[in-house]
Amino acid sequence: MKVKPIAEVIAYLAPVAEEVGVEIVDANWNMRENSLSLFIDSPGGVDLLLCEKFHRAVDGPLDELDPTYGAPYTLNCSSAGLDRPFKTERDYLRHVGEKVEIHLYASSEGAKYHEGVLLGLEDGCVSVETGAGEKKFPLDKISKACLLIEV
Repeated sequence: MKVKPIAEVIAYLAPVAEEVGVEIVDANWNMRENSLSLFIDSPGGVDLLLCEKFHRAVDGPLDELDPTYGAPYTLNCSSAGLDRPFKTERDYLRHVGEKVEIHLYASSEGAKYHEGVLLGLEDGCVSVETGAGEKKFPLDKISKACLLIEV
């Protein structure tokens, strides 16, 4: 199935997402299932009703865009999840002041895993306040960064 690039789909739907009060934080095509999945986030969190509202809002614009050039496909809209990895600078900046976990490709100070309060992102380095003080991690050394989920 021939499809339009995900970046084009996201850019086209961004104004609709903004109207609904959400942000499209990730998206992908599943060619085996002929489906488009849109993952959203919102400052107030995402629930089933918000997913449904967003799904209904993008249905018409997607028909206009015709991302599959007339081929049938399934649209899935869901929350990106609490533990979704940070992918963009905006992801890091949105969660300043919150507890995060940082996974590294190689050990730093004897560990590949660090957690603490996210202080910011500057000059390609993530700053985190840990129990041992402030630590900085270059973005290219981070394999995964996400919110710390405490149970």
